[in-house]
Amino acid sequence: MKPPHMLLSLLLLVITLYNVNAQERPFDELEGADIKVYKTVNDYDLKMNILYPKDFKKGKKYPAVVFFFGGGWQNGNVHQFEQQCRFVASKGMIAMAANYRVASRNQSTPVDAVEDAKSAMRWVRLHAGELGVKKNKIVAAGGSAGGHLAVSAALIDGLDAKGEKTKISAVPNALVLFNPVINTTADGFGSERLGDMAETVSPAHHVTAKLPPTLIFHGTADNTVPFDNIADFQAKMLASGNTCYVVPFKDQGHGFFNYGRHENQYYHLTVEKMEAFLRELNYIRQSNY
Repeated sequence: MKPPHMLLSLLLLVITLYNVNAQERPFDELEGADIKVYKTVNDYDLKMNILYPKDFKKGKKYPAVVFFFGGGWQNGNVHQFEQQCRFVASKGMIAMAANYRVASRNQSTPVDAVEDAKSAMRWVRLHAGELGVKKNKIVAAGGSAGGHLAVSAALIDGLDAKGEKTKISAVPNALVLFNPVINTTADGFGSERLGDMAETVSPAHHVTAKLPPTLIFHGTADNTVPFDNIADFQAKMLASGNTCYVVPFKDQGHGFFNYGRHENQYYHLTVEKMEAFLRELNYIRQSNY
C-alpha cells in the first residue's frame, strides 16, 4: 500500500491534469465539430459548432437542432449541451451549438444575445443548402437564458442585426426548452438587467397563434425561473391554438437536467423525452437509445 503522502501527490496530479485539459478546451468549440463563423461583431467571431450524423451524405438534407447555452446572459459556454448534441447527431439529425455574446466576455446585454440568436437561426437557414439542412425542419433548443434565446427567435419581432437578410426567417420550426427564462418582467427573471426592454424581450408577453410546437422541461422547485411562469406560458400557448408540452420534474431546481448532475438521471430522462417529441414531429429516426 502506498504511503498517504504518495496517494495525496497522485490525487493532486490527477486534479492538475484534469484542470489543464479543461482549460485547453476552447469555450466556444466542441471536439470533432465542424466550426463555422456565423457572425462577427466588433472583430469578435461568433462560432457555430456542427456535429453531423455518422451516415451523413453530401447532397442529402437532414433536420437540424441549434442549442443555446445558459448562464443568465452573463457567462456560459457551448459545452453545456455537448452531450445532447452528440445524442441528437447519433439519431440522424445535424446538431449545432452556438456561441453568442455574454456580458463577461463582451460587455453585452441580453438584447444583444437575442440579436445573436436570431442571427444564428437565420444563418443556418440561409446556408441550409451547403450545410445539408432541411430549411423547414430546424429546431431551436436551450437552457435557462439559452432557452430564452431559443424561444425569442420564434416570438420576438425586430432586434435583427444591421445588414442581415431579414427576408430569410429566423423563426425555428420547433422548440425544445430546458428550464427557460420565459418572462423577463418583474414577475420572472432578468428585469433588473433589461430595464425598459424587459417586456419587449419577454416571450410570455408575445404569444400569438401559429407558433412552433414546443416542449419544455422544468423543475417544480426552480428558484431562478418560477414554475408558475412556465404554467402561465403554456396556458397562453394552448389558448392561442399552439402545441406546448410541459414536462414537470418534481422538487427539482434550476439546471437539474445538465449532464454530470444527479448521476445523469435527469439528463437521460430529458433526452429520451426530447427524442420522442422530435420523433413525433418526424425529425428524428426510430429510437435505439
